[in-house]
Amino acid sequence: MTPTPAAAPLVHGLSEPSRWVRRWAHLIAPGGRVLDVASGAGRHARWLAAQGHPVMALDRDAAALATLHGVAGVTSLECDLEGAPWPLAADARFAAVVVTNYLHRPLMTRLIDALAPGGVLVYETFAQGNETVGKPSNPAFLLAPGELLAVCAPALRVIAYEDGFLSQPREAYIQRICAVREKTTSVSLESIGNVPENQGLPAPRYDLTG
Repeated sequence: MTPTPAAAPLVHGLSEPSRWVRRWAHLIAPGGRVLDVASGAGRHARWLAAQGHPVMALDRDAAALATLHGVAGVTSLECDLEGAPWPLAADARFAAVVVTNYLHRPLMTRLIDALAPGGVLVYETFAQGNETVGKPSNPAFLLAPGELLAVCAPALRVIAYEDGFLSQPREAYIQRICAVREKTTSVSLESIGNVPENQGLPAPRYDLTG
C-alpha cells in the first residue's frame, strides 16, 4: 500500500524541516509544485508533500534520494547541480523553490527563473562569520553581507530577509530570504506610459504571521 503524504515516515536521523521554510510555506499556492534543490534525504520534500504540494527533489546523492522512493507526492532526480547542465526543462516553472544549507552561486539566476508568476523563493544558508563557529568555513559556501538580498532584488519582491547569528539548533551565521515573483498584467507598459506593472491587479496579500 502506498503511504499517504501524512503517513510517510521520516528517515531515522532526519532533522526537522527548517523553521524558516515552515514559516513561509503558507505563501505557496495551494497544491502548487515545489522544487527542493539539494534536497538530501528530503526533510523539506516530505514535509511539503504532506501539506499537499507535489515536490521535485534534486540532489546528486543517490543514496539519500533512495530514501524518498515511495513517498507520495515526491519525485526525485539524481543530478549534478554544479558540474552538469541544468537537469530540468528550460521552461519548467514552480510555485516555490526551496533551498537550505546549500550555495552554488552560478545557480542563483536559474533558481529565480524557475519561479512561476506568484512563485515563492524560500532560501536559507550560511553566511560569512560562520567560519568562527564551525563548518562550513570555506568562503565559497558563505554568503557575503547582503548578498542574498542583492541577488533577489529587483526581480523578486522581498517579503522577509534576515542576516545574522543563530544560537539554535546550533551556532551559525546565516542569511535567509522569502521573496515572490509577483504576477503582472499582460498590458505593455510602453502603451500606457509609466504605470506600475501590477496596477489593475488585486493588491497582493503576503501574510507575515502564517
